[in-house]
Amino acid sequence: MSGRHGIAKSRWLPAYVGLYLAFLYLPILLLPIFSFNNAAATTFPLAGFTLKWYASLWSNTVMLEAARNSLFVGVCVAILSTSLGICAARAITRYRFRGREAANGLLMAPLFLPEIIVAVSLLMIILQIGIELSLATVIFGQTVFCLPYAMSVLTSGFEGFDRSLEEASLDLGETAFGTFRRVTLPVVAPAIVSSLLVSFTISLDEFILAFFLSGTEPTLPVYIWGQLRFAAKLPGVLALGSIMIALSITLLTVAEIIRRRAERRIQGA
Repeated sequence: MSGRHGIAKSRWLPAYVGLYLAFLYLPILLLPIFSFNNAAATTFPLAGFTLKWYASLWSNTVMLEAARNSLFVGVCVAILSTSLGICAARAITRYRFRGREAANGLLMAPLFLPEIIVAVSLLMIILQIGIELSLATVIFGQTVFCLPYAMSVLTSGFEGFDRSLEEASLDLGETAFGTFRRVTLPVVAPAIVSSLLVSFTISLDEFILAFFLSGTEPTLPVYIWGQLRFAAKLPGVLALGSIMIALSITLLTVAEIIRRRAERRIQGA
């Protein structure tokens, strides 16, 4: 009886997963559909097909400035979180020291804490120090938030690293820094690239931290939120949101492909 019960469960599981994915992603798929609608109203049937909402984005100087801010913040956050993640992941996977588990837990804590709590806490600290809100504070806040994601990707890369390669390099007379630069980093390069792409994608889409810490220099998600208050701006927001969704899916797909290839290469070795 238990075997039949298990078979029945296995048959219902794909249906459950399918319903869950449909509930989660079908509303998102409506976004690009309405972005091609020739009317401002988001109702069926569509009034017609048009690309004018996408064409109007390139003449919106405020939106382009917000996009430049998001790209600048995303690149800086990706570099900082990946650089810090490399150091932390190497220390945690390579060495055994007192407080190792506690340090790893503290680094991963922003991944489990409510994002609004992290944002309010960072805002209070920044205001107490007397730092003016700007893109620099957004970069600082998003680096704290993206570091756990970078750590999760980089840790898997360093765990599959063959330490005998470093030992061979040191035996041949290379310095510790030279070994790290010429041996370690090239081997874990796929994990580093994946970390950069994941961190950049998360930073590009992140709203709550940017909303609290951006000051007078809004990023693209903050700009979109401001435009949602005006019904006439909704079609342009839908077009912009569709572009951001496509960009995010593309970057995450590339990051996952690179990670899986690196994992297969390590397993084969």
